[in-house]
Amino acid sequence: MGNILKIGIDEAGRGPLAGPVVSAAVMIKHRIEGVRDSKKLSPEKRALLFNEIVEHAVAFGIGTATVEEIDALNILNATFLSMRRAIYSLLITYSRKFGEIEPDNFVVFVDGNRPIPDIPFRVKAIIKGDNLIYEISCASILAKVYRDNIMVALANVYPQYGFEKNKGYGTREHFEALKRFGISPVHRKKFVRGLENVTLFG
Repeated sequence: MGNILKIGIDEAGRGPLAGPVVSAAVMIKHRIEGVRDSKKLSPEKRALLFNEIVEHAVAFGIGTATVEEIDALNILNATFLSMRRAIYSLLITYSRKFGEIEPDNFVVFVDGNRPIPDIPFRVKAIIKGDNLIYEISCASILAKVYRDNIMVALANVYPQYGFEKNKGYGTREHFEALKRFGISPVHRKKFVRGLENVTLFG
């Protein structure tokens, strides 16, 4: 792509019942062996690759959207918000290193079929991009590891929900904990209330 600078972006945590949605944006030229979609890697391998990506990235950024923002905006719009925050975080780092940013020099590649709205860059949505675009694969790993670490930390505050294992997803044990203890401040209220008619809540 000549002098065009590629930014890969991906999210982690759209589907869970608890915790934030996290996005990562990555600009990287160094090829790291073993990088692929984070879902296909073990936690140990993801952690190792996370450190390598951070070390070798030209620039990267992390963006989050809180459970309050998810409930207020819906998960799609909250995900886009976290993506915009990740991109702008990356650009702050990039501008500190290299000076003024020219939007025409950047193309943002995002996993999925929906371009990110409200950013001043060309955006290409790539279905299965976390398998096809190296920069998206790197972003996938950063987002997943960063969010998993958040959920492990939240497990220390709310140990009854098993966040260190389920990462906020709706496992049977998580549903049983919700039945027993109710929702916590880090649960997505609309997500959980939408499941109140599920058998496990009966």
